Amino acid sequence: MAVLVTAEDDEDIRMLVARSLRKAGHQVIAVANGREGLAAVRKHRPDAVITDIDMPYMTGLQMCREIRRDPELRHIPVVVVSGSLDCEDTHVLEAGVTAVIPKPVAAGVLLHQLTEVLAHPSQRAGKSLT
Repeated sequence: MAVLVTAEDDEDIRMLVARSLRKAGHQVIAVANGREGLAAVRKHRPDAVITDIDMPYMTGLQMCREIRRDPELRHIPVVVVSGSLDCEDTHVLEAGVTAVIPKPVAAGVLLHQLTEVLAHPSQRAGKSLT
């Protein structure tokens, strides 16, 4: 299936998300912060990125901005999982986020929405996946 980078600083959530994605057949590179996430994106060139917002060293939005600045990476969909932002937040739009999924998110919802994002990777920002 897809190669995915997921960045989440909460170890329990990171493990649950990675396990759910792997169980669905995806190859998952799970990291603990945005800086590690950006390095993983550069190294693995994933089909999509799933990230938390508030993380140490680099936030999910900062990571998304860096991905969008790189001509070789900017096509990669970035899905933000957040309890505090929605698709119309100016920070989301400015960063170039592909989609926002509200927290808490169930594994089934995440997988369903990820399938939608992977099917339409050219869509950018402004899409709330609820």
